Amino acid sequence: MESMVSVSNDGVAEIFASDDQEKAGLNPRSGFISTGGAGLLNDLQPKIVSGDFGYILEDVPHLSYYIPDLPTYTNPLQYNPAYSVVKQYFVDHDDTVAQKIVVHKNSPRGIHFRRAGPRQRVYFKSDEVRACIVTCGGLCPGLNTVIREIVCGLHHMYDVTRVLGIVGGYRGFYSKNTISLTPKFVNDIHKRGGTILGTSRGGHDTKKIVDSIQDRGINQVYILGGDGTQKGAAVIFEEIRRRGLKVAVAGIPKTIDNDIPVIDKSFGFDTAVEEAQRAINAAHVEATSIENGIGLVKLMGRYSGFIAMYATLASRDVDCCLIPESPFYLEGPGGLFEYIEKRLKENGHMVIVIAEGAGQELLSESLSSIDQQDASGNKLLQDVGLWISQRIKDHFSKRSKMAINLKYIDLMYMIRAVPSNASDNVFCTLLAQSAVHGAMAGYTGFTVGPVNGRHAYIPFHRIIEKQHKVVITDRMWARLLASTNQPSFLSIKDVEASKTEINLHNC
Repeated sequence: MESMVSVSNDGVAEIFASDDQEKAGLNPRSGFISTGGAGLLNDLQPKIVSGDFGYILEDVPHLSYYIPDLPTYTNPLQYNPAYSVVKQYFVDHDDTVAQKIVVHKNSPRGIHFRRAGPRQRVYFKSDEVRACIVTCGGLCPGLNTVIREIVCGLHHMYDVTRVLGIVGGYRGFYSKNTISLTPKFVNDIHKRGGTILGTSRGGHDTKKIVDSIQDRGINQVYILGGDGTQKGAAVIFEEIRRRGLKVAVAGIPKTIDNDIPVIDKSFGFDTAVEEAQRAINAAHVEATSIENGIGLVKLMGRYSGFIAMYATLASRDVDCCLIPESPFYLEGPGGLFEYIEKRLKENGHMVIVIAEGAGQELLSESLSSIDQQDASGNKLLQDVGLWISQRIKDHFSKRSKMAINLKYIDLMYMIRAVPSNASDNVFCTLLAQSAVHGAMAGYTGFTVGPVNGRHAYIPFHRIIEKQHKVVITDRMWARLLASTNQPSFLSIKDVEASKTEINLHNC
């Protein structure tokens, strides 16, 4: 097959690999294309590779796109005893992962991402690698496990011995000391919550960060954080590319709320749901131990209610789940107060789970709120748990003859500070090793995550373009409503708006 070049209407060239390039396992221009030789660094555009039957590959950048004639080396995994029994330990260069696996007979094959895993050739000698790891944003179960597995993966799979820990988030690149990370140093950190490197919000100064990377001789950067952190990682990658540095930038998405798009789930989510069970069980015990008892549990979920939804489904003791995506109202026919009274008359007790971002529009109406943001740009929320607890108490004390006993449990920061459970530990290991394989193979400007059960390399822009949210016209939310028997609290207008959102989500 000859190399083929086509130019689209916007002047972006599409280059398809020759036979030799394909056999080498790399299309040197399959991620970014320039239409001008001298302007390579200034005129790069994202590359979409098209194939037969509607196949689309959204590829990730590679170091060879902007640094010509890079040497490659034999992957040391070929000589690793742990991999000697594996039938096929290198990922085929044609392997991609489909974003959607439920299709119709005549559907196009759709969007794919490059499959994660080790390649036959690597772009770094083991003794030349100087890697660094940084954790940013809020805490999440599994951070220490990812740190541990990046360090151990680099050391045991690729014989890399120089790994630095950047202390205190992004600002640690230019204002803090570093920690030398070795397998011995990180051996048991997965048993602890939090992050041994410390974290912070904000502090992103691109020039200072890349200057520090360049001055320290760092050539692999592993960045752990949520959508704001990944936006910062994308900017860091662009500056590194602009300077023409041989530095691989790999992102590992971290959000306890599970609100990052494209990937199946984020690490720490399983642990959060499991930990939420303890609070729901406690609320249920409290509620059932007294007449007209109400147990109210507030969980994390600023914009997405996945923790509340999955914890409710897992528990089966919850009578009402309130999330940001599903509007609700308090008073009047079909409102929350009416439902609470109905359940108390039927069962004598009730358990309510509410996500931190639910009902914020109701708080804004009743409280004088000022829009404020934290250092990451997240809107500071009012405490909906305390507010709704008081509203429920006031309603039944003033307008109803029914005496209630309400117990409020706020689990917000307890959930994110615990160590990861067994499931998340395995997940974190796969994420970390996939990131290491990608960086060693020369890929950069990517985030790693599972897509339909297979780990893939995903371009930064796909991770940060929007938030993943519960679709309340989807079957999973219907399963929850069937479990709790709560009303949907939706008007026809709300349903139509949600259908529009799901249609946009599927586009």
